[in-house]
Amino acid sequence: MRAIRTNAIRSRLSVLLAFMASLCVVAGLTASSVLAADEPRPPLAIQFSLDRPIDAAAAPFVMATTGGLFSAEALAVTTNIASGSSDAIARVAAGSSDFAVVDINALMRFRDKDKQGGPKIKAVFVLFNQAPYAIIARKSRGVRALTDIEGKTLGVAEGDLSVRLWPAVAKQNGINIKSVKQSSISAAVREPMLSAGQVDAVTGFSYLSAINLRDRGVPADDLAVLRFADYGCEAYGFAVIVNPAVAASKPEAVKGFVRAVIGGLNLTIKDPARAAAEVASRMDGGSKDLELERLQAILRDNILTSEVRRNGIGAIDPARFERSIDQVSEDFKFQKRPQMSDIFDDQFLPPLNGRLIN
Repeated sequence: MRAIRTNAIRSRLSVLLAFMASLCVVAGLTASSVLAADEPRPPLAIQFSLDRPIDAAAAPFVMATTGGLFSAEALAVTTNIASGSSDAIARVAAGSSDFAVVDINALMRFRDKDKQGGPKIKAVFVLFNQAPYAIIARKSRGVRALTDIEGKTLGVAEGDLSVRLWPAVAKQNGINIKSVKQSSISAAVREPMLSAGQVDAVTGFSYLSAINLRDRGVPADDLAVLRFADYGCEAYGFAVIVNPAVAASKPEAVKGFVRAVIGGLNLTIKDPARAAAEVASRMDGGSKDLELERLQAILRDNILTSEVRRNGIGAIDPARFERSIDQVSEDFKFQKRPQMSDIFDDQFLPPLNGRLIN
């Protein structure tokens, strides 16, 4: 009997020890899971293209980097410089860049001309609510308002984007475009030729040519900056585009990139002097004062518009988009008129309270 009781005790003890061992295993697995969850995610390597050499327009991206906002989204962003919007779009299409900032109207034309069935690239965030297209003229040459351009010589640089919307703006303002002599010039001599009086006006970006001319010594009160947006141009401007494969496979990374850019914009608005200094430090011979003047013009004229103050940054108004397509069509014959959903995807934008700009 004593042997039977001893064996029974041993049996119960074995079961108890086995149960306790299993609890230890489960506890160990749970602890490992908690530790794994607490470990930081390895950053995702991102290639990002600017469509032109860095200047104040890139401030939100620069501040997102220096402020650690990309890192906070587990993104390791490397920036490269393209030779224009078409080149930047092509890089994203080829997959050599994941994101790029480009002129959204150039994206429309690129998508329409693509006959090879390439990736359906879309914008996911609009930075410039108003395009910076403008005519910059000398008042001393007789151009003070847009209607004064008739009978004058207009310098147009190769690859200039502003001139693509000029026919629509001229038509809307009753200007005989045939009366304006267009002179093809190199972008390198655009401001020098206007400064020297070899042309009466030039097309360009309002925040570039006008400030460059003042830096060259042209008196501010002799310059007329005729912004197309002030004369009925509905076009949006620079926007962030993404490679479709990245958008499909890594949607949270795309959302994180957009959040970081919005955060970078808020840092830029909060301290434009610091943002200008960060930009200038990344330029070859950059001037903090010049980039600050440029940045203030961009924020005032292109980013912090009344539409953005009402509806938040980053989105597109469908009715305005349709009107902008009509204007782009004055210079470009679409094979198929684009729908907003062909060009812009809003699913990666934060909710409205994450896009309101104070």
